[in-house]
Order: sequence, then C-alpha cells, then structure tokens
Amino acid sequence: MTEKKIVKESLTTMTEMVFPNHTNGLNNLMGGWLMYWMDIVAAIAAQRHASAIVVTASVDNISFSEPIKVGDVVTLRAQVTRAFNTSMEVYIEAWTENIPNRRKLATNKAFFTFVALDKDGKPTTVPEAVPETEAENSLYEGALRRRQLRLILAGRMTPNDANELKAIFDIKE
Repeated sequence: MTEKKIVKESLTTMTEMVFPNHTNGLNNLMGGWLMYWMDIVAAIAAQRHASAIVVTASVDNISFSEPIKVGDVVTLRAQVTRAFNTSMEVYIEAWTENIPNRRKLATNKAFFTFVALDKDGKPTTVPEAVPETEAENSLYEGALRRRQLRLILAGRMTPNDANELKAIFDIKE
C-alpha cells in the first residue's frame, strides 16, 4: 500500500426523494430503502478511493434517530475513513429535508466496509487514506478499533489480539 490518497477525494454525496413506494404504513421511509441508498453511496466513495470495483464486506450498526417522511429529500454523504490492505472503512451520514417547511435533520449514520477487487475478482491492495481535518483524523483514529471489533464479532480475531481495543480499557497482559 505505497500509493496515498487524501480522504476527501473519496467524498460522495447522493440525494433521493422519498416517494410513497419507499414508505411503510406510517408514511415513513422503510429502513431497507435507506440501507440500499447507503450501500450505493458508500460503494461509490470506496471505488473512488480504490480506483477499482468494490464489494460490501460488512455493515456496522445503522442508527435511526429520526423518521424520514414521504415527500422528504434524503441526502447521503459517504467518505473513506481509513484503508487497510485490501479493505476500506466508509462512514455514511444521512439527513432528511422537508423543503416546504425548511426543516433539515440528521437522521442516520453508519460504517460500511468494502473490499477492492481486481479484474479477476480477487482482492487487491488499496491506497493509504490520508486524513487532513480534525474530523477526518478522529474517524481515521477510531477505524482500527472498529475494525478489530468487527473481526472479533466475525470470529476472525481473538479479543487477546485486539491491541487497540485493549488499550481503551487499559488491559495489561
């Protein structure tokens, strides 16, 4: 991973209008539609960073803090937070906007992980992600802990090997 790319180069924004076919019986956006849109915007951000086709490897908790209503405009923003060998963590934020009422609320956030693939469908290395702002640095620093937690939950790492997580709790061996 010798090539480097500035984190903001992966920044991707997508906007969608919520129509009745996107909603449940309460006229709120169904979560599956939001997850679908999040996967698209995050994949585009990951592809921009990797300059390669990517596949979704994992999705962390998606938090839902506010309902999104029929007629609202949903804006999603995705950006690579950190790159590992062949994978990238992408942070996604979503906002809902009721344009006639001039109301805009943050509604959702999540972390997705993508793996870059070569032309034969095999994992390929990705450029290092270089944060520049304080917010980018904060996400970058937390990415290794989130990655270790994902690997533990997937059974691919033991808690004893998760040095970044142990450091949070000041666990000594």
